[in-house]
Amino acid sequence: MPPVVVARDLVKQFGSFTAVDHISFDVQQGEVLGFLGPNGAGKTTTMKMIECVSPRTNGTLEVFGMDPATRSREIKRLLGVVPQETNLDPDFTAFQNLTVYARYFDIPREEAEAIAEKLLDFVQLQEKRDVPIEKLSGGMKRRLILARALVNRPQLLILDEPTIGLDPQARHVIWERLRTLQDEGNTILLTTHYMEEAARLCDRIVIMDRGTILKEGPPAALVQEMVGSSIVEAKNDPRAIACLDRIHARYEVIGDLIQVYTDTPKEVASAIMDGCGVHQITARPATLEDVFLKIAGRTLRE
Repeated sequence: MPPVVVARDLVKQFGSFTAVDHISFDVQQGEVLGFLGPNGAGKTTTMKMIECVSPRTNGTLEVFGMDPATRSREIKRLLGVVPQETNLDPDFTAFQNLTVYARYFDIPREEAEAIAEKLLDFVQLQEKRDVPIEKLSGGMKRRLILARALVNRPQLLILDEPTIGLDPQARHVIWERLRTLQDEGNTILLTTHYMEEAARLCDRIVIMDRGTILKEGPPAALVQEMVGSSIVEAKNDPRAIACLDRIHARYEVIGDLIQVYTDTPKEVASAIMDGCGVHQITARPATLEDVFLKIAGRTLRE
């Protein structure tokens, strides 16, 4: 089965600024692919090129085997998009936002209304069917935007930070809905700043920074490759560092903390405590966030 999206040496420039710098990737049929990266990494710009709303500067891009530069109308009919911003129509109710949106796809009125009812059930908003948009909470609005993206039964769902700004309860509701879509074989492309979200939902992730791809692969495989199964943390102490050097441990000094990347946390912790007399130690499972910080760095950027 051919990939849904194929990008090769994809470039996007804004004047002299290169936002996306010769990146290559595929999105396979039925796959959930996540893009991670700090602000300004090029994630959203990449999504906009796939959505046919921002023309590429160079390279090749195919979506469903079609070039967005020449066949954008056909591609857009196959896409469902959840943007970062909340852009529901404030003049309509929740139900009307879905049925009016269906007109863009020439869906007959009766069919559109039936689809809207099913989607309101799907995102658990049926009781808010006739409520004006301004009366909905932030979480309800994000769920309604997800429902709107599904009106045309898309073959590719593009989610740009779908749970941005939501509380944990609302985030988990959307995760549950996305897992249902995933189980049904939908192809999903998403960007997120939530590492737990990426680890839970994505079959594969791409880590970007400064317009380039730094690393890609399944979340669990990246954690194992880059960090190991566990992290032992100890206070930055010369005695601990001496012990770690003696046992040839893989570690990093981060401010007043030492992080040891290991598959044998008990042995490492014992070596530090018994051999060096350092007792302020914690051990925990390694996470995708550890991988992200190791690859993209810890410096705060605006």
